[in-house]
Amino acid sequence: MSLIGNIIWLIFGGFLSGLAYIIGGLTTCLTIIGIPFGVQAIKLGVATMTPFGRRDYVSPDYSNTLNTIFNVIWLLLFGWEIAISHLVHGLILAITIIGLPFAKQHFKLIPIALFPFGRELR
Repeated sequence: MSLIGNIIWLIFGGFLSGLAYIIGGLTTCLTIIGIPFGVQAIKLGVATMTPFGRRDYVSPDYSNTLNTIFNVIWLLLFGWEIAISHLVHGLILAITIIGLPFAKQHFKLIPIALFPFGRELR
């Protein structure tokens, strides 16, 4: 079931969204300071391409000082916008019964979009 969900997801916008995250991440990696943020954007892009069948995994070093600092910077610069985007798309998809599984995937991506350092979809 997750294969079919991922294929439908990719056809109806998941591929373009993931590609946009990856291109944004690569662009951010052009500066030395932006490399950690670019890597997280690329990770988010890969997670956005195939969210079905994956779960949010929090690594054991999630709450270390460096991850916390990077998560706060990410939240202020990028995270809140990405999270609002996933929230709005999820709410729009939740209007119909057919869109509910896709809305659930958008809601699953919100915590990763807010605080990506130390988190991933597995």
